Amino acid sequence: MAWVWLLAAGLCEIAWAIGLKYSEGFTRWRPAVWTVAVMILSFILLANAMRSLPVGTAYAVWTGIGAAGTAVWGMLLFDEPRDPARVLCLLLIVAGIAGLKIVSPE
Repeated sequence: MAWVWLLAAGLCEIAWAIGLKYSEGFTRWRPAVWTVAVMILSFILLANAMRSLPVGTAYAVWTGIGAAGTAVWGMLLFDEPRDPARVLCLLLIVAGIAGLKIVSPE
């Protein structure tokens, strides 16, 4: 169940990172409130995952999901660069996340 909590926490991290963009530096109150709420949820879910997963693994996977997912959504929503080197680096992050899952205790 910890891995489910961790995946949900990572997805929330993507959501709040994108929310930061839409809040325009917390100058737009609705996206700002939503962003803060999702940040809090992300931390709660991460904390639940850390009850049984090693802190280093949980944190690395959480930030990896957030980083890779946010970069992909940035490409889709904000027309950020999609060059091959950037995509390769994102695939390496995903490979690292998968590797941590494979070698981590349940």
